[in-house]
Amino acid sequence: MSDLTIRDVQAAAWANKLAKGFNTTDTALEFGLLTGEVGEAFTAWRKRLPDLGEELADVLLYLVSLAEMNGIDLQAEVEAKLAKNTARTYEADANGVLVKTSN
Repeated sequence: MSDLTIRDVQAAAWANKLAKGFNTTDTALEFGLLTGEVGEAFTAWRKRLPDLGEELADVLLYLVSLAEMNGIDLQAEVEAKLAKNTARTYEADANGVLVKTSN
């Protein structure tokens, strides 16, 4: 697979869940599993394990599955959020901390 879009990944992750009989209805469970995967990725990073990339991929697959489970086009949401973030402005406060000055 190459040149995949977020939509492609979302569709492929969902098709795999359906084919394997994995959870496709319990959003709370899926958030819990996603949290576990984030923890595994953090552990891989902290311990400098060679599977950090694979753990991050797991995080993405759970995330796109959550989006699909809830009828969200994650690609459209990411594109909109990137545009919003690009348009935002920030200024450093007296402590040097960046503070958002526009939405």
